[in-house]
Amino acid sequence: MAVDELRTKTQREPRREMNKRPAWFTRDDGITRVECFVLDVSPGGAKIMTDAAIDVRDNFVMAVMPERPKRQSCEVVWRRGRTYGVKFLS
Repeated sequence: MAVDELRTKTQREPRREMNKRPAWFTRDDGITRVECFVLDVSPGGAKIMTDAAIDVRDNFVMAVMPERPKRQSCEVVWRRGRTYGVKFLS
């Protein structure tokens, strides 16, 4: 006899594709500016692509929308080649 269990569907954060929108982040307390591309973004983080070598758990400040003055503190949570997942820090 099979028991039907109710599946709990995990709700993911809404994501917005950015189609490789140019952006940048700063390292070394704002001294080094590194270009990147934002592939998608959600309220909790973003997926970026860059030629710069970044390690998981690295922190930096990123301008997701270069035309806006707000900078977002980030931490790298995963990487696959030149693509990185970052979470936004409070």
